[in-house]
Amino acid sequence: MKTILPSRTSSLARLNRVLSGKAFDNARFFILVDENTYNHCLPRLIASVERLQESEFLEVPVGEECKDIAIASQLWQTLLDSNADRNTVLVNLGGGCITDLGGFVAAGYKRGVRHINIPTTLIGMVDAAIGGKTALNLNGSKNQVGFFHQPATVCIEPAFLDTLPDSEVLNGVFEMLKTFLIGDPVLYGRLCQMLLNGTFEILHDMIASCAEIKIAIVKQDPRDLGTRRILNLGHTFGHAIEAYSHQNNQKPLAHGQAVGIGILCALYLSVRKLGLDPAILDRYRTVTTKLVSLPHYTLRDTKGILSYMRQDKKNAGGEIRCVLLQEQGAPVIDLAVDENEIRDALLKIS
Repeated sequence: MKTILPSRTSSLARLNRVLSGKAFDNARFFILVDENTYNHCLPRLIASVERLQESEFLEVPVGEECKDIAIASQLWQTLLDSNADRNTVLVNLGGGCITDLGGFVAAGYKRGVRHINIPTTLIGMVDAAIGGKTALNLNGSKNQVGFFHQPATVCIEPAFLDTLPDSEVLNGVFEMLKTFLIGDPVLYGRLCQMLLNGTFEILHDMIASCAEIKIAIVKQDPRDLGTRRILNLGHTFGHAIEAYSHQNNQKPLAHGQAVGIGILCALYLSVRKLGLDPAILDRYRTVTTKLVSLPHYTLRDTKGILSYMRQDKKNAGGEIRCVLLQEQGAPVIDLAVDENEIRDALLKIS
């Protein structure tokens, strides 16, 4: 996988040079977009990357709705009807939902064609577009069907962030906090201080650093069999919190915000189970409450959230498994957490 990180020269200009090389001589490009990226991002991409100007476009619904096997099947049929062959390259222009869906479709078509991820959201740039995980949702449960299929190239162009509302940038901020918590305590402290000071403009060097941390972790464990699982800090709680918010007449939570709340739950349990310094929990709680309103859960809510946590693909031996933190930069994977501990964490976060 080649990753084009932010630098002084345009990432899109560097992508054009890559696509003009011999590796893509016979490639036929299809660009996967949703309504938002079609309107706000595609014109910039086409204007900057000459090699993509003859591409065909595939448009899907915005958000998690697109991560459905019926949508994937429609895309496969469209590629087939267009006589797309093994030299097809699917260019995924969008956030995590688009890169998840596009990677899945590329992995399945003709037993695997190349794909390129061009994330347009902060959460995509620092997390979702990197690492080769592709997934669809199944009956309301997140990311239950998928492949490992590494993109040929990931191109991170921060200029696309100009198209986003603050709420969408916030989703990526929580993934950055997670990555720095497990991978770089210095950058974690720097980002916390920026957020506490009210600075919401994420610096390009921090985006590049966050992406580099994830790339290094993925290289150690591309199939997610061990070390890579540290990236799931907060996600066992977060995925369940997100799914529950979309099913129970509450205000639906975006993925990043749900993960942010999930990290708070994980840090709470880290203090109790692993002796994490409570000051780390307190600081993270202070940052989080500055960014989002924490939900107030009842015992009835915890029952619903637990039902989703029991379906988490990281579980084993009938136990719910979580990533917790012994100290900053020292995560512990695959810790069994019982249901009473989970209820306690959910009830104590607000």
